[in-house]
Amino acid sequence: MTVDADRPARVEDVHDLAMAMPHVTVDHGTGDNPVYQVGQKSFIFFRNPRPDAVDPETGERYQDVIVFWVASEDDKQALVQDEATPYFTTPHFYGHRSVLLRASRIGELTLRELAELVQDAWLSRASKRRAQQWLKDHPPAQPS
Repeated sequence: MTVDADRPARVEDVHDLAMAMPHVTVDHGTGDNPVYQVGQKSFIFFRNPRPDAVDPETGERYQDVIVFWVASEDDKQALVQDEATPYFTTPHFYGHRSVLLRASRIGELTLRELAELVQDAWLSRASKRRAQQWLKDHPPAQPS
């Protein structure tokens, strides 16, 4: 993690953090949006505007939705139900182990929080062997 891990996160950080994870490839979906994959399984993707993610005041489709996989439905609910976070979901993603984040709100996260989200997304989709190796090489920091 960089020295300034508490600075506001940026969209560029999503790309940098995703590519820093091992065995990552980038595919490009509709609209040439990046889809980050591990073992041919997406773990982060930039979504095209869809009718299920709209501004409640204007009805305009969000142009900047990023999808992050999570480990479980419980993890998803913990993120989307916490009003202090910018995460959300839509009916299209009910039952899908992922959370949505608008790029325009990414600065509400610190770089450290975004790094954890990206790592958790990768871990949720990596093979068991790759995930175990990564966790062995990157033990969680112990509180002081």
